This record gives sequence, C-alpha cells and structure tokens, in this order.
Amino acid sequence: MVGIKDVARQAKVSVGTVSNVINRPDMVAEETRERVLAVIERLGYVRSETARQLRAGRSRIIAMLVLDMANPFFVEVATGAERAARAAGLGVMLCNSAQSPGEEADYLSLFAEQRVRGVLVTPADATGVNLANFRRHGIPHVFVDHDVPRTDACSVSVDDVTGGALAVRHLVECGHSSVAYISGPMHLAQCRDRRTGALQALTEAGLPAEERLRHIEAERLDVSAGRDAGARLLGMSPRPTAVFCANDLLALGVLQTLYGAGVRIPEDIALVGYDDIEFASAAAVPLTSVRQPSFRMGRTAAELLIEETDEEAAAGHRHRRIVLQPELVVRESTLARVRRRAVE
Repeated sequence: MVGIKDVARQAKVSVGTVSNVINRPDMVAEETRERVLAVIERLGYVRSETARQLRAGRSRIIAMLVLDMANPFFVEVATGAERAARAAGLGVMLCNSAQSPGEEADYLSLFAEQRVRGVLVTPADATGVNLANFRRHGIPHVFVDHDVPRTDACSVSVDDVTGGALAVRHLVECGHSSVAYISGPMHLAQCRDRRTGALQALTEAGLPAEERLRHIEAERLDVSAGRDAGARLLGMSPRPTAVFCANDLLALGVLQTLYGAGVRIPEDIALVGYDDIEFASAAAVPLTSVRQPSFRMGRTAAELLIEETDEEAAAGHRHRRIVLQPELVVRESTLARVRRRAVE
C-alpha cells in the first residue's frame, strides 16, 4: 500500500509538505503543490481515514442503522440523510438490523469500536437495552422514525397515531365498518401507534372499536409476510370488507394473495397501505396509502446529528423532538365504493 512517505520521497519534499498539500493546500507554493499532486495521482495514493481520525480525534463518518433496507421507505430516509451528510463533508455508513434486536446490538458495538462521529438509528429493540448500553460510549445519536419524548436524545418521527386514524377514517367514510389491521411485530412502536390511530377512528365513528378492528400480526414487514397475512384474511368468517396494512410492502403482499384468489379490490375488499412508496402507485390496483415525508425525515435527522456533533454548536445544543405529519393519498384500491356512494 502506498503511504504518505512514498509520496514525499518521490516528490522530493517532506511528509509535512505532502500533508499540507492534502489538508491545507493554500499553504504550499503552486509549483510544489502541482508536483506533489502529480505524484499522488501517479502512485494512486489514498489518504488513510483511520490515521486522519487518530490525528484529528474525530471521524468524518456517520453511521445509520435502519430496520429494513429492502423497504423503499428506508431507502428514501437514507437518501435524505446522505444528502445532508454530504453537504457537511461527511460520509454515511448504512447498516440494516433486519428488525432483529440481536443484529442491532452487534452493529451498535461495531459503531462504538469504529468511533463513528454519530449514529442515526431506528430501534429494533423494544426494551431499549441496546441503546442504553450504547449511550455509555458518549457517541451522539438521533432516533429516526421513532418518537422519543424524553430530553436526552433528538428524534425525528411521523405522527403514526394520526396516520392510522387517517387510513381507517377514510375506510369508514367509504362505508366500511369491519376492518382488518395487518401489522408487523407489535414490539415495534410504529405498528402499535398505527393500530391506536385505527381504533381512534372507529371510536370517533361510534363503532365498537375492539370488536370491529380484527388484528393479524405478521412476523415481518415485507411482501412475503403480506402474502401469508392475506391467506389468513381469506380464512376469516365473516370476512372484513376493508384492510389497513402497517406498511405498503405488507399491503402489496395482501393484494397479490387476494388478487390470486379472485377477490376484487376494492369491490369486495378495500385496501390501504402505509408509507406511499413508489411501488404503491404502480401496483396492479394502485394502492391508497398514508404518505410519510421519508426524504425530509432522513435529512432533518442528519442535520440534527451534525449540529449535535459540531463542537462549537454542541455547547448550547438542546435535544429536539420533531414530529412530522402524514397525509392520505387516495387511489383505486379504495375508490370504487366512494364513487358508487357518490352516484347513489
């Protein structure tokens, strides 16, 4: 591996001069700077980030740990974070906990070992033990897609109770009074909050909420789990006339199963998802969904973390809790009954 000493020897300058060319080019005469840069290019020298970090005492890398990188929602969140980090001259190390508290713990340990500048995290561990252990290392962190009302950390989330209420209120307005809620694992706060909102909407409509909201808990928040949940839905008697899914991937899996069984969407069963990923509008039956401002969420979380890791700004920094608002995007998976009621 080519080192800084090799560059200095070939360019016939000191190691300090090479360092200045890389870090403080304005301090080096133009002729010398061009000679050193030519040697760097010819030898293929790449600066050691580890060595730079040891000298500077801090990293230029932000770590980001999400629940599921197969979900386009988290891709958008990560893209927003990356844009903010890049604007600040930082890089992002993106990792996937796969909704596993064990994998989350392993990655948090890795982040501590690497002494990353800060961490953006969507927790998989409902107990909070993993993050409690991580906090002992003193590395700043911001919660993403997870509301933290306490004051010892920043968080950026979406009001999932409101989101759940938007989805089921729409279904009630379409004339449905029997709704199935298909969630991922209920140890995830997002799944619990969306169910709370769904129950609130039924109660507001004067319906017996616990009786009218049938719950199917899937093992994961992906298309395969949605197909399995769809099969369980088909076995219900009486069968609900509407389904609200905790995310779009579940909804797309449910749609596949129902479509394959000859169930008409939305004439027989109306369907609402959550996240409004790109595939929602491109489904065989375009999917009504609750839209989250995913890109904005990631960008805002990264900006908070960057602010928190800035030595001057951090002195007067106060942890902030930012809650963004969702919106309902209505498409064909719920529209037929609305149109029919309008005609009537």
